Amino acid sequence: MRIVIVTGMSGAGKSTALKMLEDAGYYCVDNMPIKLITKFVELATQNSDVERIALGIDIRSGQSLGEFDEILNNMEKENYSFEILFLDASDSVLVRRYKETRRNHPLSGAGRVDIGIQQEREELEFLRKRADYIINTSRLLSRELKRKIEEIFVNDKVFSNLYVTVLSFGFKYGIPNDADLVFDVRFLPNPYYIDELREKTGNDEEVNDFVMSNNISVEFLDKLKDLVNFLIPNYIAEGKNQLVIAIGCTGGKHRSVTIANHLAKSLSEGDIGIKVEHRDIEKDALRKR
Repeated sequence: MRIVIVTGMSGAGKSTALKMLEDAGYYCVDNMPIKLITKFVELATQNSDVERIALGIDIRSGQSLGEFDEILNNMEKENYSFEILFLDASDSVLVRRYKETRRNHPLSGAGRVDIGIQQEREELEFLRKRADYIINTSRLLSRELKRKIEEIFVNDKVFSNLYVTVLSFGFKYGIPNDADLVFDVRFLPNPYYIDELREKTGNDEEVNDFVMSNNISVEFLDKLKDLVNFLIPNYIAEGKNQLVIAIGCTGGKHRSVTIANHLAKSLSEGDIGIKVEHRDIEKDALRKR
């Protein structure tokens, strides 16, 4: 019997994750009264037709949530094996999602959403500390979340709680607010000054070849890979679950895109979650219209 407890911040995607697990063959129950969980698990394990269950537990449990820690301890004593999936997102993303859906946060009512989010974080901290998997959905599309759910709970792949976004950008459009690491590649040869490359991007082979044909570009990329590969295990040990590596050039179209693609490809060969985004790749073209 595989038991998955799905929890986390309101608005971070718990309902979506439960639906994905249901589609994957899990018997799912959302917002079950805390006091009934042990009995439900006991009955489920006696049913040979049920092999996998997922329980949604969150702040809606109210004061009973405080009893859940002890219930988990008792389940461990009774040799019930379970895994905890914690869905999280940044405060700014959660606030935006609530404003877009015009829903009230469970703890804020008609008051300020950010205050409710802070209170919820405090009350759920014990579950976050116990979590086997933490997925930050701030930058995840639904299909990307589904892929991660399938990797963990269907295909049993090795999972790292750290999710890395490699983000190219243009300095003339501003440094990304959520960047953890920022690298400036404006010192690399600029394809903008080559007529036949100006309208192309770092996703085009010609631009990629031009940027990477320079020894300085190759040496910089090697040193960047070494640095990031050194940092990632230490970030994981620290408990960091999301890392945004921003790589910038002047317009965010040529050099930064090329280096970001190479770094993302290198990181994708490991066990961490990785995606690449090109924030400003089309902005020059849009401004000319």
